Amino acid sequence: MVQYIVRRILMALPVLFGILLVTFVLARLIPGDPCKAILGEKATQDVCDRFIHEHGLDQPIHVQFGLYMRDVLRGDLGDSIRFHRPVTRILIERLPLTLELGIVAITLATLVGIPLGIISAVYHNSPVDVLTMIGANIGVSMPVFWLGLMLAYVFALLLKGTPFWLPPSGRLSAGVVAVPFYEVYGMAVEQGAPQFYVYEFIANLYILNSIITANWKVLGDAVHHLILPAVALSTIPMSIIARMTRSSLLEVLRLDYVRAARAKGLPKSAVVLKHALRNALLPVFTVIGLQMGAIFAGAVLTETIFGLAGVGRMLYEAITARDYPVVQGFTLAIAVGYVAINLLVDVSYVFLDPRIKLK
Repeated sequence: MVQYIVRRILMALPVLFGILLVTFVLARLIPGDPCKAILGEKATQDVCDRFIHEHGLDQPIHVQFGLYMRDVLRGDLGDSIRFHRPVTRILIERLPLTLELGIVAITLATLVGIPLGIISAVYHNSPVDVLTMIGANIGVSMPVFWLGLMLAYVFALLLKGTPFWLPPSGRLSAGVVAVPFYEVYGMAVEQGAPQFYVYEFIANLYILNSIITANWKVLGDAVHHLILPAVALSTIPMSIIARMTRSSLLEVLRLDYVRAARAKGLPKSAVVLKHALRNALLPVFTVIGLQMGAIFAGAVLTETIFGLAGVGRMLYEAITARDYPVVQGFTLAIAVGYVAINLLVDVSYVFLDPRIKLK
């Protein structure tokens, strides 16, 4: 298995290089002047010429790409043109929110989608099956931006003042502060050291940080703020997972070994859950892995609608401002996460089906 994982990582390197190359070129082909986008339309030509030269944008594109790849191989993603800060530091601040949102959304989609798919397959062609699939088709058809606005309108405006009210934006309520765990426990660490970035990343995962510090007020408030965006983001993956679970389980239920289990007089629940479901989950896990990547794409709209300062919203703002280093660094981070998720899905096959060997 170790050889398989190493081989997959090596195979992923050309993919990541290609993504970087395409992102690098496309970012510079977007119409618009980065000087005007960042300094404003009133910036003079002399100011723009100096701005372009200071950031190396006057060099040939292949020279720019070579210098950028040299820095990436050193672990340096460059500095933001707009904020004059290291892209790595901005990523550490923004990525935790997107990870929390993505994990909550895919967990919700899985916990709801798989049971719905099982119920639909077990009661095939029944009214329950028809209603479930109608709901799944509606879920797939609803755009994230429309659903997000509708959820905010219903739960933040119409239900205001009721126990069902949910916050329409932000990550924490006013006055609620998430104190980093390393400050709570007096863990001295030098700012700028590699260990500091790890601590800062964990501290920006508000749910995990509040559990570590036993700050249940922050935990409840952080979860409360994630409900609406997570529901909006999970609807499409939930529908896809439900449909795939139903389709896969229906195929397995027709196999001979399942019929033999039924002939032995085993309870229907045991036949479905113990014998059929495990084999039916292989394609479902593949879909879940693919939907994790789709959730990062959907996070751009979701974070913008709900006012969340995550990777998606920052990526949108960076594209608008022609902040090339941020666009490239954030795209690389998303690509690495996508490759890692697919690798975990492939490795999970071994535990789901012992007949599969990774070589």
